[in-house]
Order: sequence, then C-alpha cells, then structure tokens
Amino acid sequence: MNPFIGSASLVLYFVTRCQASGTDIALDAKATLLHRIDSLNLLIYTCLLTLTVLTIWVFKHRRVSWLHETGLAVIYGLIVGAIIRYAGSTNQVTYIDAHPDANSNYNLSVPPDIVRFHFPDKQMSSGDVPVPNKTYAYSFRGEIVNVEQNEIDLKATFDPEIFFNIILPPIIFHAGYCLKRKYFFRNLGAILTFAMVGTALSALVIGSLMYGCVQLMPASLAASFTFLDTLYFGALISPTDPLTVLAIFSQLKVDVNLYAMIFGESVLNDAVALVLSGAIQNYEKRYSVDGGFEITAFLAAIGDFIGIFSLSLLVGALIGCLTALMTKFTHVRDWPLLESALFVLTSYAAFLIAEVFELTGVVAVLFCGICQAHYTYNNLSADSRNRTKQLFELLNFLAENFIFTYIGVSMFTFPKHHFDPWFIIAGFLTSMLGRAVNIYPLSFLLNLGRKPPIPMNFQHMLFFAGLRGAMSFALAIRNTVSEARQAMLTTTSLIVIATVVLQGGAATHALAYLRIPTGQGQNDENEALPYRDVRSDTPHGGGDGGGEKARLARLWGAVDSKLLKPLLTHARPPLTETLPSFLRPLGRILTTTRQYTQSENSLRRTDSDSDLCIDEPQPVPTTIDPQQLWPGLVDTRISVEGITGSNI
Repeated sequence: MNPFIGSASLVLYFVTRCQASGTDIALDAKATLLHRIDSLNLLIYTCLLTLTVLTIWVFKHRRVSWLHETGLAVIYGLIVGAIIRYAGSTNQVTYIDAHPDANSNYNLSVPPDIVRFHFPDKQMSSGDVPVPNKTYAYSFRGEIVNVEQNEIDLKATFDPEIFFNIILPPIIFHAGYCLKRKYFFRNLGAILTFAMVGTALSALVIGSLMYGCVQLMPASLAASFTFLDTLYFGALISPTDPLTVLAIFSQLKVDVNLYAMIFGESVLNDAVALVLSGAIQNYEKRYSVDGGFEITAFLAAIGDFIGIFSLSLLVGALIGCLTALMTKFTHVRDWPLLESALFVLTSYAAFLIAEVFELTGVVAVLFCGICQAHYTYNNLSADSRNRTKQLFELLNFLAENFIFTYIGVSMFTFPKHHFDPWFIIAGFLTSMLGRAVNIYPLSFLLNLGRKPPIPMNFQHMLFFAGLRGAMSFALAIRNTVSEARQAMLTTTSLIVIATVVLQGGAATHALAYLRIPTGQGQNDENEALPYRDVRSDTPHGGGDGGGEKARLARLWGAVDSKLLKPLLTHARPPLTETLPSFLRPLGRILTTTRQYTQSENSLRRTDSDSDLCIDEPQPVPTTIDPQQLWPGLVDTRISVEGITGSNI
C-alpha cells in the first residue's frame, strides 16, 4: 500500500471529522441562540406582569379607579409590542425555498404536519470537504405572510393552543370555584336567558349584519367572506368579560343581584360561545357542495350544540362528584399537600377528558369548579381550602393579565393581522347592536314574570358591562389562515382593547350617571339579602319567576340537601335517615362515622355554601311573646333578628 495514499486518507478522515464537529458546534450555537430568545421572550412578559402589579399597587394606594389592571396590561403590552416591532433587532430568519416533488402524494388543500429536509449525500462544503447526508424535520407553523421577519417577532407570539390548554382552564375553573352560588341560583332564570338565548341571538344578529356590511365593501374583501364566516365572527365576539366592571362593583358594594347577573352571564356565555362556534364549524363541514341551505345540516348543528354542551357539563359534574367521593372516603386530608395536588389534577383532568372526546373542555371545567366548590370543598382540610382558593385566585390573576398583555403585544408582533377600516367600523357597530338585542328585549320578556323586575338603569348597566376579553381573543387567534379570519382577529383585538380601556375606565361614571346605589349590596357568600329583595310573599313570586320555578327550586333543594350532600360530603342528615328502608344497608356503607358524630351547627359553620339551598327559609324578624315562655312577665314583645320558626 502506498504510504502517501494512506496518509492522504487519514488526513481526509480527520478533516471530515473536524468538519462534522464544526457542524455540531454550529447547531449547538443555533440552539443556544433560540434558547436565549425564548428566555428573552418570557422575561419580557414577566417584566410586563411585574410592572402591572406594581402599578396596580400605586393605583390602589392612590385610590385611582379610572383604569383597571387589565387595561394597564393592555397598554403596557401595546408599548412593548411597538418597541419590539420598530426598535428591535434586525436579525432575520434564514430560509430555503423547498418545492414538493410532482410525484408526491399528499392533500394539496391541507399542508403536511412535518417536512423532512434531506441534505444531498456527500455535499461539498466551503472547504471542498464532503459532508455526510443529514435529515432535519420541520413542523407546521402556519402560513407565511412576511418572509423577512424578525426572529423576536416570531418568538413574541405563542401557539394558540397554549391559550386553550394552559391559560383558559384556570380562568374558567376559578369562575366556577369562586362563584357566589346563592345569588347565582336566585337569578338563574335571568342568567340563563342572557347567557344562552341572548348569546345565540347576539351571534345571529351580528353575523347577519356583518354579512350585509361585507357585501358593501370592496370586492376583494367581500369575496373572502361567507355567511358562515360572519356568523362565526358573531359567535366569537358575543361573549363578555366584565372583569373591570365587576372589580369596581366589588369595591363600591353595588346591588348583589346586578353583580350576580353580570358575573353569571359572563361565566356561562364564554362556554356557550365556544360551543356555538364549534357548532358553526360543524355545520360548515356538513354544508352542501353548491352552497345551498340544508335543513339536515342545520338540525345536525343544533343537535351538536345541545349534545356537546350537555355532555361536557355532565363530564365536569361527574369529575367533581368523583373528587368529592375520593376526599370523603379516604384519609388523604391528613396530608394536605397531597390532598391539594389531587384536587388540582382531577380538576384539570375534567378539561382534558372533554377535549379528548371532542367535547368542550371549557364547559366541563366550569361545572367541575361549581361541583368542587359545592361538594368537595366541604371535605377538604382547612389547609387545602385556603391553598386551593388562593392558588386558583393567583392563577386567574396571572392568566388574565398575561392574556391582556399578549393582546397588546400581538397587535404589533403577530404577523397575520389584516387592517380593513370598514370591517373594523362595522365590527364595532354590530357588536354594540348585538349586545343591545341581548339585553333589552330579553329583559322585557323576563320582567313579564319576574318579581322584582329588572329596572331600566340595571338594563343599561348590563348593556354597558358587555366588555370583550380573553375568550373572544382566544377564538379569533385560533385560526388565522384566510384573509377573512385575519380581519376577524384584528377587529376582535381592537374591540377588546377599546372596551377594556374605555368602558372599563368609565364604569364608575356610568354607575353615577345611571344612579345605581352603592354601598348597599353584599358580596360575602354568607351574608343574606333582605327578604324583600329576593323573595315574594305571594305563591307565584320570588326571585326570577313564578310558582313553577319556585317548585323546581324546592325540588332541587330537597334532592341536594337530603341525597347529594349526604352522599358526597359529611353533611347531615345521614343517608340512613333519608333513603327508603330497603336502601338503608347501602346508606350505612356510604355514611361515614363523622356524619353520625358531628352536630348540624358545627358543619354549618364550616360549610362554604350551606346557604345555597334555595328552599331554605331566610332569617326574618320574628316576634316572640314572652308570656308563652315565662308566664307572669309583663306583656312586651321582643324582636329577634335571625331566628327562624324552626329554631324557636
């Protein structure tokens, strides 16, 4: 063997190895750069949230009420987004144009999930040294709008699924877990009417009006919109997020029934809007090829709406009841940390189970939170009660402010905005009209049977409290492939920013202008409303309606207090006293020793929502004749507050 040939081969081998090592170093450097950009991105949002918290403290210290924390988060996000957009680094993303093989077999209407990029075998590098074949996989990100885009612009945006799977669940669960259920259920008729009928009606009105407006716009934009697109826009812009208004209500102690209606509607219409938007998409899948109306597709969409909402509610309620049983019949409460972890994991599992089975996780986690608060909370140890309340309150605060901060930042950094002034103006006007159709006609219908009726100034405040927020933005950013969806995202973002900053800041002035009394309502769950505010002495009166609703409320109260609470919690009376005689052996198995030994009063003091039972008599002034108790005393009458006939 020629020694020169062997030496040359050895040199070539070492050069190749060095070249490969240099490639690995370059790849490591690129990975390090991406890691630094990710860290910078998270640092930006962390600093924004920190600045928001500090500014909130200053505002609370100075008693500033004209701007809420969500408005602050949006404004700070807009400022930072503008800085990133116009003053950031000009480092551009490297790219290579790749074209599919003409013989490749894939669906041309839907891009592939992963693209495998193959370097040619033994490609010559700049040093005329062959580089072995390498294969890289690139996952689908979305349609490219601007190729020469800043790297930080790409990293300042998040995958929309993060909002649905990570950010939204704690917000929705907190709404259900901290719901003031006593006033919620007393105004249930109005809340369900506004949240379900009103949201669907608002979506239909907005969608129809927007479709008419789009037809009057330039042909390029009108051609990209169908009626289903505008109807989808109506569904995503209809849910409300009146955080700012509710915070002011809480500070000023506004009438608790008004608070309950606004909060209850905002809790439920998020879930309704999400299911409604999904039903519209399902209708589009069943739409005829020629674009005509099909009654079967329409009925199928309605069936999807009802079925998905009901099944999602059932999943959330079952998970909540399952958690209550686990905390009742195990001694996990002896280890509060494990108990709290179990509580959080099962609550999040309700969301994931619904999503896995193509239901709506938002609906499931909402009603899971309501069931957890009504049942599981009473089985938890004192440490776990405090920990779970504070944990979800903290997560809700951070998640809400993060979303509003991101809305501000994305106005400048998100690459798929489409600014069309006519569509934006039409969106603002139709969203206000849709809110008006939601409130005023339905209030008129409710007042036909509601005692006391909803006064006109309350109706005006319900209309004013129609701020848009996290759910509208999350639905809009989920799909931005077409020009129509990009215009929806831009308009939705602007409506959210305007309503949060302007309407939220004017909430105090609106209360004064509408002459809504303050300092009278109670937000404490255990405080009872005056008897006259929520009840009626007539057989057909009371709260939201007439005798039928009262009978339904009494029926639910009886089932809850005599069956569900004794089954799922340690509440009395035990099941051995409430079940029929042939089921009492089963009742003994499902009744704990604690239920037999503890007193009713001790349980009531620790039960967070013992006053939820709608049929429970309210404390009213009761007059007692002392002669009946102590004969011979002078004939005087004593008014005792808070003693019911059953306690005397």
